[in-house]
Amino acid sequence: MGQNSSHESSPRLTVYFDGACQVCSREISMYQKARGHEALRFVDICATGFDAIQEGLDPVEVHRSFHARASDGTLYRGVAAFIAIWETLPGFHWMARGAKVPGVRPLMEAGYVVFTKIRPFLPRKKFACDGSPYCEIRQGPQRGS
Repeated sequence: MGQNSSHESSPRLTVYFDGACQVCSREISMYQKARGHEALRFVDICATGFDAIQEGLDPVEVHRSFHARASDGTLYRGVAAFIAIWETLPGFHWMARGAKVPGVRPLMEAGYVVFTKIRPFLPRKKFACDGSPYCEIRQGPQRGS
Protein backbone atom coordinates (compact mmCIF):
# COMPACT_ATOMS: atom_id res chain seq x y z
CA MET A 1 0.00 0.00 0.00
CA GLY A 2 1.53 3.34 -1.06
CA GLN A 3 1.72 6.45 1.04
CA ASN A 4 -1.30 8.71 0.93
CA SER A 5 -0.24 12.31 1.36
CA SER A 6 -3.81 13.56 1.76
CA HIS A 7 -3.83 12.64 5.46
CA GLU A 8 -0.82 14.86 6.04
CA SER A 9 -2.79 18.04 5.25
CA SER A 10 -5.63 17.34 7.68
CA PRO A 11 -5.41 15.66 11.07
CA ARG A 12 -6.70 12.13 11.42
CA LEU A 13 -7.24 12.49 15.17
CA THR A 14 -8.17 15.45 17.38
CA VAL A 15 -6.79 15.12 20.89
CA TYR A 16 -8.54 17.00 23.71
CA PHE A 17 -6.25 17.48 26.71
CA ASP A 18 -6.02 19.35 30.00
CA GLY A 19 -3.28 21.89 29.33
CA ALA A 20 -3.18 23.02 32.96
CA CYS A 21 -2.33 19.54 34.24
CA GLN A 22 1.45 19.19 34.35
CA VAL A 23 1.42 15.41 33.93
CA CYS A 24 -1.05 15.61 31.03
CA SER A 25 0.90 18.42 29.35
CA ARG A 26 4.17 16.50 29.54
CA GLU A 27 2.65 13.50 27.83
CA ILE A 28 0.99 15.64 25.16
CA SER A 29 4.29 17.45 24.57
CA MET A 30 5.90 14.09 23.86
CA TYR A 31 3.23 13.33 21.25
CA GLN A 32 3.55 16.82 19.73
CA LYS A 33 7.25 16.17 19.10
CA ALA A 34 6.84 12.61 17.83
CA ARG A 35 7.28 11.53 14.24
CA GLY A 36 3.88 11.71 12.56
CA HIS A 37 2.46 14.32 14.94
CA GLU A 38 1.02 16.18 11.93
CA ALA A 39 -1.75 13.57 11.90
CA LEU A 40 -2.92 14.89 15.29
CA ARG A 41 -4.71 18.12 16.18
CA PHE A 42 -4.25 19.13 19.82
CA VAL A 43 -6.97 21.07 21.65
CA ASP A 44 -6.43 22.35 25.19
CA ILE A 45 -9.75 22.06 27.02
CA CYS A 46 -8.60 24.65 29.57
CA ALA A 47 -7.70 27.27 26.96
CA THR A 48 -9.68 30.48 26.88
CA GLY A 49 -12.39 30.13 24.30
CA PHE A 50 -12.61 26.33 24.32
CA ASP A 51 -16.23 25.33 23.81
CA ALA A 52 -16.92 21.64 24.35
CA ILE A 53 -20.41 21.88 22.90
CA GLN A 54 -19.09 23.51 19.73
CA GLU A 55 -16.63 20.59 19.47
CA GLY A 56 -19.53 18.16 19.86
CA LEU A 57 -18.39 16.98 23.29
CA ASP A 58 -20.13 16.61 26.63
CA PRO A 59 -18.74 19.57 28.62
CA VAL A 60 -18.68 17.63 31.89
CA GLU A 61 -17.17 14.41 30.53
CA VAL A 62 -14.40 16.13 28.57
CA HIS A 63 -13.11 17.53 31.87
CA ARG A 64 -13.37 14.16 33.60
CA SER A 65 -11.56 11.98 31.09
CA PHE A 66 -9.22 12.18 28.14
CA HIS A 67 -10.94 12.37 24.74
CA ALA A 68 -9.90 12.02 21.11
CA ARG A 69 -12.00 12.10 17.95
CA ALA A 70 -11.07 10.47 14.66
CA SER A 71 -11.69 12.29 11.40
CA ASP A 72 -14.57 9.87 10.73
CA GLY A 73 -16.29 11.14 13.90
CA THR A 74 -15.48 8.18 16.15
CA LEU A 75 -15.06 9.42 19.73
CA TYR A 76 -12.57 7.70 22.04
CA ARG A 77 -12.43 8.22 25.81
CA GLY A 78 -9.89 7.29 28.46
CA VAL A 79 -7.58 4.42 27.56
CA ALA A 80 -9.21 4.08 24.13
CA ALA A 81 -8.10 7.67 23.34
CA PHE A 82 -4.50 6.84 24.23
CA ILE A 83 -4.61 3.73 22.07
CA ALA A 84 -5.99 5.81 19.17
CA ILE A 85 -2.99 8.16 19.52
CA TRP A 86 -0.55 5.26 19.68
CA GLU A 87 -2.10 3.70 16.57
CA THR A 88 -1.72 7.04 14.75
CA LEU A 89 1.91 7.79 15.68
CA PRO A 90 4.41 5.41 14.03
CA GLY A 91 6.80 5.34 16.99
CA PHE A 92 4.03 4.26 19.37
CA HIS A 93 2.48 1.36 17.46
CA TRP A 94 4.18 -1.07 19.85
CA MET A 95 2.24 0.48 22.74
CA ALA A 96 -1.05 0.03 20.90
CA ARG A 97 -0.17 -3.61 20.25
CA GLY A 98 0.80 -4.06 23.91
CA ALA A 99 -2.56 -2.66 25.01
CA LYS A 100 -4.27 -5.39 23.00
CA VAL A 101 -2.48 -8.25 24.75
CA PRO A 102 -5.08 -10.22 26.72
CA GLY A 103 -5.34 -8.90 30.26
CA VAL A 104 -3.43 -5.67 29.64
CA ARG A 105 -6.37 -3.41 28.73
CA PRO A 106 -8.29 -4.08 31.99
CA LEU A 107 -5.15 -3.19 33.96
CA MET A 108 -4.74 0.00 31.95
CA GLU A 109 -8.40 0.87 32.51
CA ALA A 110 -8.05 0.33 36.28
CA GLY A 111 -4.91 2.48 36.37
CA TYR A 112 -6.63 5.21 34.39
CA VAL A 113 -9.57 5.26 36.82
CA VAL A 114 -7.11 5.80 39.69
CA PHE A 115 -5.37 8.57 37.73
CA THR A 116 -8.66 10.38 37.05
CA LYS A 117 -9.39 10.35 40.79
CA ILE A 118 -6.03 11.90 41.75
CA ARG A 119 -5.60 14.24 38.75
CA PRO A 120 -7.56 17.10 40.36
CA PHE A 121 -5.01 17.13 43.17
CA LEU A 122 -1.88 17.07 41.01
CA PRO A 123 0.17 20.26 40.55
CA ARG A 124 -1.33 22.65 38.00
CA LYS A 125 0.54 24.96 35.65
CA LYS A 126 -2.01 27.71 36.23
CA PHE A 127 -5.45 28.28 37.67
CA ALA A 128 -7.69 26.86 35.04
CA CYS A 129 -11.31 26.41 34.19
CA ASP A 130 -12.34 29.33 36.39
CA GLY A 131 -14.97 30.35 33.88
CA SER A 132 -16.28 26.85 33.22
CA PRO A 133 -19.13 25.42 35.28
CA TYR A 134 -18.12 21.96 34.05
CA CYS A 135 -14.57 21.72 35.32
CA GLU A 136 -14.20 19.72 38.52
CA ILE A 137 -10.55 20.54 38.97
CA ARG A 138 -9.76 21.71 42.46
CA GLN A 139 -7.27 24.50 42.98
CA GLY A 140 -4.52 22.19 44.21
CA PRO A 141 -0.76 22.74 44.32
CA GLN A 142 0.66 24.84 41.51
CA ARG A 143 3.95 25.62 39.89
CA GLY A 144 4.87 28.50 37.66
CA SER A 145 3.48 28.51 34.13
